[in-house]
Amino acid sequence: MKVLYVASEAVPFIKTGGLADVAGSLPKELAKMGVDARVILPKYSKIAEQYRSQMKHVGHIFVDVSWRHKYAGVDMIEQDGVTYYFVDNEDYFKRDGLYGYGDDAERFSFFSRAVLNLLPLLDFFPDVINSNDWHAALVNVFLKLEHQGDERYANIKTVFSIHNLKYQGMFSKEIMDNVLGLDWKYFNNGDLEFHDAVNFMKGGIVYADVVGTVSRTYAQEIQYPYFGEQLDGLLRTRGENIVGIVNGIDYDVYNPETDPNLFVNYTADTIGKKADNKEKLQEQLGLPVDRRIPMIGLVSRLVAAKGLDLIVRVMDELLQAEECQFVLLGTGDKQYEDWFRGLQWRLPTKVSANIRFSNELAQRIYAGADLFLMPSEYEPCGLGQLIALRYGTVPVVRATGGLKDTVESFNKYTNQGNGYSFNNINAHDMLFTIKTALADYRDPNIWQHVVENAINSDFSWHKSAEEYLDLYKRIAVKPE
Repeated sequence: MKVLYVASEAVPFIKTGGLADVAGSLPKELAKMGVDARVILPKYSKIAEQYRSQMKHVGHIFVDVSWRHKYAGVDMIEQDGVTYYFVDNEDYFKRDGLYGYGDDAERFSFFSRAVLNLLPLLDFFPDVINSNDWHAALVNVFLKLEHQGDERYANIKTVFSIHNLKYQGMFSKEIMDNVLGLDWKYFNNGDLEFHDAVNFMKGGIVYADVVGTVSRTYAQEIQYPYFGEQLDGLLRTRGENIVGIVNGIDYDVYNPETDPNLFVNYTADTIGKKADNKEKLQEQLGLPVDRRIPMIGLVSRLVAAKGLDLIVRVMDELLQAEECQFVLLGTGDKQYEDWFRGLQWRLPTKVSANIRFSNELAQRIYAGADLFLMPSEYEPCGLGQLIALRYGTVPVVRATGGLKDTVESFNKYTNQGNGYSFNNINAHDMLFTIKTALADYRDPNIWQHVVENAINSDFSWHKSAEEYLDLYKRIAVKPE
């Protein structure tokens, strides 16, 4: 099985969001299963010199971007059983950032076309190309429209993975001939047209053999108007070919036994040491040091979609009624940053609001907190709840997307469940759920079961990679 994974970012080379974690972890896990897994991404100038110095130059071609004739070099690194390719063009990728430029349509249409045109140079024709999000969506379009007359490309199947439907890559329709170099009929027939603009993600969905999402529930949700970002009608027509597979996390990276950021390392068998981390964290943040006080953690971007309006509505009420502490880490919208600063000012012995980002502090919160709050309005998969479970920190979530697929509400009569969840976007539903969790925390016998269920949950990449491999095998053309 040969798989080419196409993404705009991948750890450890370059990262702005969760896509990079997936692109860095899934191919590595597939390689362990005997898959010839390769990854291709742009060669950004922001990639660290430690990796750039290891790159070997493979060669170059020229790629037509409408009337432009553009250089496309390709370099490579082999790491963890995976071959990584980097598409080089300094006009497009030698910049301070990755996205948000006025020529992003040109940059990423070049990248998508280069991926396909480079395959003969690489002498690699995969069984499956798995492209990701709008940046790589046109791979599916160009494969069908520009390469299907070439028998070398004829049997390649495509999976298009949607990590967040909200970001679709929409551009002026003038790019059809000026940038994409495509016949206007593919706009006029609706394949690429969206409200009189060009929509890269729509093209990716239309031309993919299978559409993937990052959780089973999100695969269903995006077929309804509330979550569908105006593409729900199109997605319903692809319903039989939409597959949801929950992301995993790298259990080598997120491991309480070896994590260098923790005050005290621990395992499921030495879970009592988890409270040592809480005491050290309380001391670091200037909160009263008491391992018996339940701590609620929140590590998040401070934006409305993360359910912060629910927290704003009831957190004062909760903290004044309950003996607990609340620790926040994150940055985002100024209104939320200011509100959390105010919460700490009002309740300095119960709240630590850290309006910044620190990977070290994030890991200490995951390890030191007792509850991890994640009341998202929508969440395609979610990473925070998976890390929290790995560290034996019990998630309190809204049952949406990947949160619904990974967090099962604890039932104290059967001792089943690894967290607590509520269904509605309602602040008092969330408040009631947190209070239920705090009541269970006060009963050591109950809480032991909850924490054990959490830390023994398996959301490693191995489990998810098996599902991806099954999908690839199902759609790949079998040799006669």
